[in-house]
Amino acid sequence: MRQLALHGTALVGAGAAGAAIAVGVVAATGGLGATSTTVREVIDAAPARPTGSASFASASKPQTIHDVYARAAPGVVQVTATRRVGVQTNPFLDPFGFGGTTAETQEALGSGFVIDKAGHIVTNYHVVQGAQRVQVSFSNNERLAAQVVGRDPATDVAVLQVKAQSRALTPLDLGNSDAVRVGDSVVAIGNPLGEDRSITSGIVSALQRRIFAPNGAPIDNVIQTDAALNHGNSGGPLLNTRGRVIGVNSQIQTADGGGGNIGIGFAIPVNTVKNVAAQLIAKGVVEHPFVGLSARAITPRVAALFRLPVKSGLLVGKVCKSSGAADAGVRGARQEVTLAGVTWPLGGDIIVKVDGLRVTSLDQLRTIVADKKPGDSVELELYRSTSTLDVKVKLGRQPSTSLC
Repeated sequence: MRQLALHGTALVGAGAAGAAIAVGVVAATGGLGATSTTVREVIDAAPARPTGSASFASASKPQTIHDVYARAAPGVVQVTATRRVGVQTNPFLDPFGFGGTTAETQEALGSGFVIDKAGHIVTNYHVVQGAQRVQVSFSNNERLAAQVVGRDPATDVAVLQVKAQSRALTPLDLGNSDAVRVGDSVVAIGNPLGEDRSITSGIVSALQRRIFAPNGAPIDNVIQTDAALNHGNSGGPLLNTRGRVIGVNSQIQTADGGGGNIGIGFAIPVNTVKNVAAQLIAKGVVEHPFVGLSARAITPRVAALFRLPVKSGLLVGKVCKSSGAADAGVRGARQEVTLAGVTWPLGGDIIVKVDGLRVTSLDQLRTIVADKKPGDSVELELYRSTSTLDVKVKLGRQPSTSLC
């Protein structure tokens, strides 16, 4: 887990983004059947038939916390990522008085879990970010070298692979995060503060939260839980009472800049993870569609105060250079006005419809874009001053580092 500041509160996890969010995509497209590797999936809405006492699929009824732990813990690993970083030396300790930097080895600890008998392991991107060497350890504490199959900074997901006998691997079944409800009981298994294979329990506190990935991209439909998460839980599974993974633990919110758990944790929904993992296994990368603009939803008060021609829609802020939005001639804001601590982009285009559907929130635009792939197009209906016009925006590929 890593720290970031967001609107005066502290979060532990990925990097912060600005007030205006460049629209890309959160859930990657693509199916799990694209490769010979099968990511095991069990849809909670239709419980699977029993396939033996050793299988998660047999758990069609809620299990005790002990039972979930006994089944899932063997499939949870500790991830150790080693990286070389430059550290500024103290010039007063330098006998020549020149100062400078020196290389230092750092280890980052996180969690992960096995998803198939081929040895693929899911973890967080930020756990292995910049790592020169990655190792995983199972319940016997023996470290195995792990290959990084692929990383996706836009969803904070990475896939590793280890060479191990299939009978030594315990893949976890992946559930359906769309079936999760507020109040559902959940457990988290991971390695908080290096304490391997710890389990904590709680409930789903809220749904459809938003966090930000290491490259600043928003991750939507995030699951909030009060199950205790701390440094080292990153990349570990959040499971329901049937022992099925519903999310990947990624961030926690902290109080007053501290690093401890206060009962607000966030997990990337497993439906997003399934699609991303499949693409990483197949191609090593995930291509997210990218519109290339930032926007803010209009409120009735803002519409009246600034005498906007419409009462709802999206105020276009910044338009990214060399993006589909820029090529289509979408115009960004000419000025910014701060009202009650919120900055509003004014003077640019106003998006009122996308592919013929009226949009009143940025989430609606993201959802429409998420169902497409780079190279597809979206139709935008815009207000420019008091006139309307239609433009076709060809979607590009979301940048891997900076969004705009």
